[in-house]
Amino acid sequence: MLPVPLDKPPHPEDVQTSRDGGVGSVDLFSKPGDVQPVLLDRDQSILAFNERVFDWAARADVPLLERLRYLCIVSSNLDEFFEVRAAPHVTAAKTGDTKGIYSPASLESLSAAIHQLVMRQYALYNDVLIPSFAAQGIRIVPHGERDAAQRRWVHNYFLKEVRPLLIPVGLDPAHPFPQVANKSLNFIVRLRGPDAFGRENEVAIVKVPRALPRLVRLPEKAAPRGMCFVSLSSIVRAHLDDLFPGREVTEFSQFRVTRHSDMALDEEDVRNLRTALRQGLQQRHYGQAVRLEVSAGCSSFLSDFLLEQFALPTAALYRVPGPVNLVRLNQLVDLVNDPALLFQPWSSSWPRQLQSGVPILEQLRQRDVLIHQPFESFDGVLAFLREAVNDPHVLVIKQTIYRTGADSELMELLAEAVRRGKEVMAVVELKARFDEEANINWAEALESVGAQVVYGVVGLKTHAKMLLVTRREGSRLRRYGHLSTGNYNVRTARLYTDLSCLTANEEITADMDGVFSHLASQNRPPKLRQLVLAPFHLQRRMQEKIEQVAHAASRGEDARIVVKMNALTDETLIRALVKAGQCGARIDLIVRGACMLAAQVPGLTDNIRVRSIIGRFLEHTRVFYFRAAEQEDLYLSSADWMNRNMMRRVELAWPINDPALRQQIIDECLVAYLHDDRDAWTQGPDGVYLRADNPTTGKGAQNALMVRYGTAVSKAA
Repeated sequence: MLPVPLDKPPHPEDVQTSRDGGVGSVDLFSKPGDVQPVLLDRDQSILAFNERVFDWAARADVPLLERLRYLCIVSSNLDEFFEVRAAPHVTAAKTGDTKGIYSPASLESLSAAIHQLVMRQYALYNDVLIPSFAAQGIRIVPHGERDAAQRRWVHNYFLKEVRPLLIPVGLDPAHPFPQVANKSLNFIVRLRGPDAFGRENEVAIVKVPRALPRLVRLPEKAAPRGMCFVSLSSIVRAHLDDLFPGREVTEFSQFRVTRHSDMALDEEDVRNLRTALRQGLQQRHYGQAVRLEVSAGCSSFLSDFLLEQFALPTAALYRVPGPVNLVRLNQLVDLVNDPALLFQPWSSSWPRQLQSGVPILEQLRQRDVLIHQPFESFDGVLAFLREAVNDPHVLVIKQTIYRTGADSELMELLAEAVRRGKEVMAVVELKARFDEEANINWAEALESVGAQVVYGVVGLKTHAKMLLVTRREGSRLRRYGHLSTGNYNVRTARLYTDLSCLTANEEITADMDGVFSHLASQNRPPKLRQLVLAPFHLQRRMQEKIEQVAHAASRGEDARIVVKMNALTDETLIRALVKAGQCGARIDLIVRGACMLAAQVPGLTDNIRVRSIIGRFLEHTRVFYFRAAEQEDLYLSSADWMNRNMMRRVELAWPINDPALRQQIIDECLVAYLHDDRDAWTQGPDGVYLRADNPTTGKGAQNALMVRYGTAVSKAA
């Protein structure tokens, strides 16, 4: 595919100097006399990642609907950022707390970076994407540009579909400010003139139900040329006067509030985690307000009123020149669905290492199988489970469930296994953020048919991805296992890069069985021969491997580290990496998102390079490669190098011992990404990421893998 050795990665001088949003001020973290890693601000690093995603929306070579999709992804990412990470900054700003890392200044710094990104989003949407869609005959028609026929149709639609669902609330002592749900669309209105009782209550709120579509296509009779849409917000806006007959609407604005949504439960204090989480889900939509979005033209009177109602500082206010929720514009991608404006379709191939027509369990008795998703299909994993469910000699199936989605064939197969008399154990992580409700529903469904469902370990999230099948074969029991860097989710398996391993290796499958027993019984973890388990061993094992490489480097021997992950924020491992680099080891870190280690800092991290790959698919694979003299180790894992993964989650890493599979992973997941000169961004010593030389003509790792596994692709696909 890319015949270049792992030992010759590209150098920083090979990239151009287009800025990608800085990651904030640099801070030294050290112990006296110890190595001094340079730590970058984590929140600013997350925002810098979203700048890199935004770059895809801004690229002219990307198909138009895909550009809109990337714009929506950035908005969705920002929503989650506020829901999960903004609350401490907002609280510190409100209380004036200046101790620790959260303060009014930290909120101001974050706010400045986010405001800049948001303004770039809306400038791209208004000045580039909307005109480009119009050139294709696709228009979102605002109220001021609708002709008489279109206004009549919109008015009738409002009367029939929208007005019956709206409840305008005029505020007074008997009508307090209503509960406004997280990320919902609302209007605030200022009125002139007395109400029906002769009072001057001048402010009203209109909540817009989520059940209504955010974009509505005009029929052909109202828009005979091209495809024309109207937004729900513009429909409501055009009829605000109708909601307040006899009074004059003098000011109005859309608004949307984002609330802290990371549920925190004292698990030691609850009798039933599932019940407690269900109750918590009901409250999530009304947590602490952390951001307020209003229309750009919103008056100070209305915005100040809202800030006071939500107890927010001014830095949390965002005035946007367009719809307050860009995420919902993702509907336009599906409504238009024009292949000419989308990436060339990608159809994952059947896993090459699985022979069609031959039972998968029989094949695993001969060799391990590696599946590289989404270039190869997740159907291979489904086929493995389906075969086990239908095999009368299979006695037990055990699986961890983190994110499967609301509609999951995998979960249906587990239920069918129970109905066929097999023992089924499901370790369901109820606290998988934003998937809690789906996981609770699956847990209840599996329990209802007789599966043994457990919820992992109190205080820890079970993030490990494993599926174990036990089969009677003559006088012995034999195990077959699946381990993965990604989730058991059919939808995301088409969008995320991940590695799945199918194996009948006796040591690995025995370790898997031991981990399942540990999760069910909560006894001390077993002694593992192949697997590495967090929170007990993973951080220490990774540190030991880094130190082995450091010692080899200090002796002048071959010393190499290449790791690929989604985030690097664990300070213990950062310290170890910096020390290894100072000993002379050559280190490449392929980190998609937040990275707190600053590379190429003179005298500190000269031997460390950090790059991020942003492509058509979401990079999700975790691969850890170490070479110390003649010793070469390669691990796959469910874990990123973050403190929460190392110390507050049940995670797994496992070695790849088969030389052919190890070389395949090196070629496809490391070499290809080190030599990507199209979709790569390289971090400079100031923490700023620099885009690759050839974003339109270079060789992208994902493109190369699509060619390897399928047919040639065009454009930016």
